[in-house]
Amino acid sequence: MISPQDAKSRTCIDVHQHLVSDVFRTMLRGVGITGGAGEELAEWSARTTLDTMDRCGISASVLSYTISGIVIEDLQFFRRLSRASNEYLAELIQKYPGRFGGFALLPLPDIDATLKEIEYAMDVLKLDGVGMHSNMGGIYPGDSRFDPVFDELNRRKAVIHLHPTDIPGNHELRPQWPPYIVEFMFETTRAVSNLIFSGAMERYPDLSIILSHAGGAAPYLALRLWTGEFTIDGLQGRAPKGVLDYLGRFYYDTAMASSPVTFGALLKAVDTGRVLFGSDYPYMPDIAIAGYMDEINKYPDFSAQTRNNIYGDTALGLFPRLQKTPNAGGGIS
Repeated sequence: MISPQDAKSRTCIDVHQHLVSDVFRTMLRGVGITGGAGEELAEWSARTTLDTMDRCGISASVLSYTISGIVIEDLQFFRRLSRASNEYLAELIQKYPGRFGGFALLPLPDIDATLKEIEYAMDVLKLDGVGMHSNMGGIYPGDSRFDPVFDELNRRKAVIHLHPTDIPGNHELRPQWPPYIVEFMFETTRAVSNLIFSGAMERYPDLSIILSHAGGAAPYLALRLWTGEFTIDGLQGRAPKGVLDYLGRFYYDTAMASSPVTFGALLKAVDTGRVLFGSDYPYMPDIAIAGYMDEINKYPDFSAQTRNNIYGDTALGLFPRLQKTPNAGGGIS
């Protein structure tokens, strides 16, 4: 843990932190869902979250729901779950001003319900953006079926937090270990590839998309993805600025990805002003969060300004709410 003095002197905004509210947990349990992707739903409360944030020196967190590995086929239930979960999130933000922001849970792939939930979540609840998964109902971001949703989010200049989930389709092909160990990284990479190769990154220039876990394998495979420019028919027309340019347009969070090896690949693919701190709490404990911070602090190729960008300066540009209200944890002014 960092010292109380350090906690008060530094702004740290965590853009990859989950909540498992009572309403979210209870509604899922009511339909027999207690977890997914090899994990049970984490224990969570606002008080223990704030205590962890204070111990770790996290000034504010932008919260998201994750349904990784959870399949919800009842569309009416998914609509109710999204609405109730988003309303709780808005209440939490109001109760602890300056400590929390939030990404709306969307009932994708239900397009009509999602468009209504975007309007309600952003115009009425005033949430800070939306959460998506690497595939939703087996459909990857960038697929034309999601165009109405991306059209609306681009019009709003929205922030999207993209989280991995389990592979769709034939799960017999999945290895025996839990998918969050390995497969999540490739799911994110599939989503990134589809967003670029489909032309979505060109069509929606006003979106700010945060990729979980430093983009999965995408930074490491940047050159491999680039070869699509001369091997995929029509790609130059759909992605005229080039694969590497679009890779540089994403934001990348550091959750479960703070290591010298990852940083080395990431810095070759993206400007340091596109890297954001993420903890993956409550699925990662305090000791892991402290380890992530230690790796950021000691990485030799990060300047002081780069560290400031990662810890909060870049996030403040994406989430204006967190610039305005001081908080008890110290750091935001």
